[in-house]
Amino acid sequence: MFNRSLRILFFSLFSLSVHATNTCLQDETSLTKNTLTEQDWRYATDPHGSKALTKASLLSEGVIWVNFSRVPRLDVKNNSWVELIYDLPKGDLNGAETIQLTYQSSRDLVVKLSQKEYGGKGDKSYAHYQHILPKAKKWISACINVADFNRPSWTPTNSKDLGIIKAHVSAVYLVPDLKDDEGGSAVIQVKSITLLPLK
Repeated sequence: MFNRSLRILFFSLFSLSVHATNTCLQDETSLTKNTLTEQDWRYATDPHGSKALTKASLLSEGVIWVNFSRVPRLDVKNNSWVELIYDLPKGDLNGAETIQLTYQSSRDLVVKLSQKEYGGKGDKSYAHYQHILPKAKKWISACINVADFNRPSWTPTNSKDLGIIKAHVSAVYLVPDLKDDEGGSAVIQVKSITLLPLK
């Protein structure tokens, strides 16, 4: 049983069994299925040797598929990274209270809210608000309330916490939970992502 305080609901698309309490999703028929648009998606890797492999294109047969290979961190000043990026079609998170995601991932999946105050145009800490979803070999749907995102434990002390400013969140990053000193590989697939308003 998943921790109830996380308020996340996970279930297989082929099963109606409920694993945790969350009013966002009650059963498969309540899913808001969103057709993916390739122009909203991209990926990024560091310049140190990490790579991303896709099929003929990032979006293939209605599914986002990418195989990441991340090299270990070079040193304190040169970290590695791999990121699957969903650029918000409206350019911000205004009006959204919940992110509904249908995915598969060979590693735990870190969902980040890319907010300018913490990125390259801000304090450059890259300590964005985030939430971690478990790895999944089959299609899983999850609802994450925006209020359940937190800054990571490694956030620098000089990075001022301004909270989540929805108007300044331009993208959702999906990052495989690969450790800095080890690197590794991971496959991420996305079938649907939907921003839901407060009910």
